[in-house]
Amino acid sequence: MERIESVYHVAVEHTKRKVYEDVERFFERHEHLPSFKEYIESRKHYLEQIWVNVWLNKVTNDIRRSEKKAFLFERGFEIEGVDRKLINHLFRNEMRAYEPFHVIEWVFEDIADNYELWETLYQQARENYFIKKEAELVAERKDEIKTEIDKAAQHLIQHEHESIYLYIRNEIANQLQKDFSNKKKYKEVDVLALEEKLIEIGSFEVTPFLKVGHFFEELTGEIHKTSHFGRTYFEYETYYFPYERLLNRYLYKLISRLVMDKLPAEVLNHYEQWFDGPLSESIVRKIMGNTFSTVRDYYMGSIQEEYIADLLHVADIPFDLDEHRQLYARDVANREKREAEELAEIERQREEEARMLEDIFGQEYNPGARPSIRYVLHIGDTNTGKTYHALQKMKQASSGLYLAPLRLLALEVFDRLNADGVPCSLKTGEEEKEILHAKHISSTVEMFHEKEHHDVIVIDEAQMITDKDRGFSWYKAITKANANEVHIIGSRNAKSMMMELLGDADIEINEYNRDTPLQVEKKEFKMKHVTKGDALICFSRKKVLETASRLQNSGHSVSMIYGSMPPETRKKQMQQFLKGETNVIVATDAIGMGLNLPIRRIVFLENEKFDGTERRLLTSQEVKQIAGRAGRKGIYEVGKVAFTSKIPKMKERLDQIDQPVHTFAIAPTSSVFERFGRYYRDLGTFFELWEKFEPPAGITKASLYEERELYEIIQDTEIEARMNMTELYGFLHLPFSKKESPLVKQWYDTLLALMDGSDLPEPRIKTRSLEELELTYKAIGLHLLFLYRLERKTEAVYWERLREEISDQVHERLKTDVRKLTKTCKTCGKRLDWDHSFPICDSCFAKKFRRSDHKYKEKERRK
Repeated sequence: MERIESVYHVAVEHTKRKVYEDVERFFERHEHLPSFKEYIESRKHYLEQIWVNVWLNKVTNDIRRSEKKAFLFERGFEIEGVDRKLINHLFRNEMRAYEPFHVIEWVFEDIADNYELWETLYQQARENYFIKKEAELVAERKDEIKTEIDKAAQHLIQHEHESIYLYIRNEIANQLQKDFSNKKKYKEVDVLALEEKLIEIGSFEVTPFLKVGHFFEELTGEIHKTSHFGRTYFEYETYYFPYERLLNRYLYKLISRLVMDKLPAEVLNHYEQWFDGPLSESIVRKIMGNTFSTVRDYYMGSIQEEYIADLLHVADIPFDLDEHRQLYARDVANREKREAEELAEIERQREEEARMLEDIFGQEYNPGARPSIRYVLHIGDTNTGKTYHALQKMKQASSGLYLAPLRLLALEVFDRLNADGVPCSLKTGEEEKEILHAKHISSTVEMFHEKEHHDVIVIDEAQMITDKDRGFSWYKAITKANANEVHIIGSRNAKSMMMELLGDADIEINEYNRDTPLQVEKKEFKMKHVTKGDALICFSRKKVLETASRLQNSGHSVSMIYGSMPPETRKKQMQQFLKGETNVIVATDAIGMGLNLPIRRIVFLENEKFDGTERRLLTSQEVKQIAGRAGRKGIYEVGKVAFTSKIPKMKERLDQIDQPVHTFAIAPTSSVFERFGRYYRDLGTFFELWEKFEPPAGITKASLYEERELYEIIQDTEIEARMNMTELYGFLHLPFSKKESPLVKQWYDTLLALMDGSDLPEPRIKTRSLEELELTYKAIGLHLLFLYRLERKTEAVYWERLREEISDQVHERLKTDVRKLTKTCKTCGKRLDWDHSFPICDSCFAKKFRRSDHKYKEKERRK
């Protein structure tokens, strides 16, 4: 190709020039003429490489991409769709063998036998070398003189620092006075939001501004170009920039003149001698480039710390250096006094806030049990009879209270005590069942009230005290229980914390061990291995339903348990398994919380769970809590545990001794709100103070994230204005699913109805699908939370019945809908095999991969 030939000749000439340059550099190092042979021996390797480097760089850069592709195509390469980098790589490889220029042969032909040329080149090289060295010495001396001038200037600036600042101060003060008199103030906007039109809101007033730096944040009304981290962009200009330019100009002029006036004569003479001309102010500015920038930034910072009122006063006084020096000294003294007073006020406010936080929160969360109470700890593994023994004591008492972590467990104990002839009422927030003459109550732990006295209180699953959102309910129940005897049920790792909380109280400890050992199966579990008495564990509702459908369609009868399932439905599902109507149960980790079922084997279909923040491996305590449900005492001699993968790792977690827990969670109480009410009247401030409160070591605060999100909905509305804080927080704290927008809307509409005095909005009843039924159940539950809080128990009876009907429908739907369930591709809806490992089909994955690959290639092409 002609273009390649043309580039080839240019590359040859360029190579020859580089050889002659190399010869010259070689000569520079020798005081006497070296031989040609010495040169070749010394530079042979370089000469062998020089052509390849010059040629490949030249031909790659100078030949267009289209010409490269045409060249490669002629030689049989497939170049369609090939990216730029690969084209260049193939082309360079082909060019390596293209008519090599033999440099060493050319050097021998051109120089070797021409001694006269060799000698001439040496003489020229040495002459150039001495000229270059002399130029370097001159340049070095000039740099020394520039450095000398810069150092002298720095010394002058340091010596005249205050005088320079007084001149600058006066200049800035005069400009400030003009701007405050003549310029317009604009409404604040984001400086980058150029699409927003600036709105004038009048003239500037001195009062709103304390320091100059505050004024510098105001908008000038202009748009300017600026840069940040190498990026250039346009934005609305603030006064910082014109004042920076003003300071820059004035400082350059002031310091340049000062340097010229006071620079030693010796330095000026040196400059004129070496630079063939006198030193000028413009040259001084160039020499002092970096020094000017540093000094300017320093003075700019000092100006911003000045009080606006002081500078406007300065502008009214004609400039006299001595008079302005006295004025500045007075202003500095007043400013330091004022800043000291401000710091003292800040410190006073900080101390006052610390005392307030201690008054509001501190005294509420000091651990310590009541000395008149006897505490009985029931400590041990899952399925060891801890709860049974505690409840036996409660049944024998004249009055009792059982506090459960789940509504289902409260319901189970309510049924058990009444079946055993011990009248017991139920109280869970969403429902209340009062039994005639009952002295015992089964309740969820959140319903605990410290003012109610009982002979015996039983607190179940006390290790939940570490939960960041619910843990305070256990803390409150344990430390403020009002009873003669309190029975606390918990895991082994919670023992030391319970002892620490109870301090010097009268404590009896009962420790329990499993009579039925756990045995981990050595083989990885497969779905074909499912047998009667198995409980398969996964960690999402979707996975539970898919697994149940797969088992039902392969001939198994299945019960299901998951977190959002209505407790009544969950109870019926359990009853089916207890009675043998179903032979397998599929559940989430909800099964690990106090549900005693005749389970032969626990099978972990997953070893990881999403905890709201990340997907992580199950903890040792989680594995034990769930696996402990295998091998019900009196039914099986051994409890089996199986895993689908990572058996050694999971067995290690099952066997390891848990580290004791040392932290527990706290949350606001009515007493806290009473004390807060002495200082403030709004929940917004309460949430801010809660964030600032530092609890004692070993205590974590509830995040109150959901409460704050709900509060933002009603903040500054009539709802907040007309409701007292404790009552309003109670509504924010209602236990419902705050992630479901229909429920949040129902919550808000109900509060509006309370404010209007109108009828409460009734929950929407939807029954077309399993999901709609479950949401309807939750909506009725939320409605009941309001009814019981408002003491409308008669009205609540109707909704409890309706909710029970919805629960029955959920139970029936599980029988039919789950069997029809299939695993489908989330992209195209194509039916997938149950063993398919991914949520999308292979075809959709391939399309997605091709699109990604195409985007990558297109991106590379554009480069």
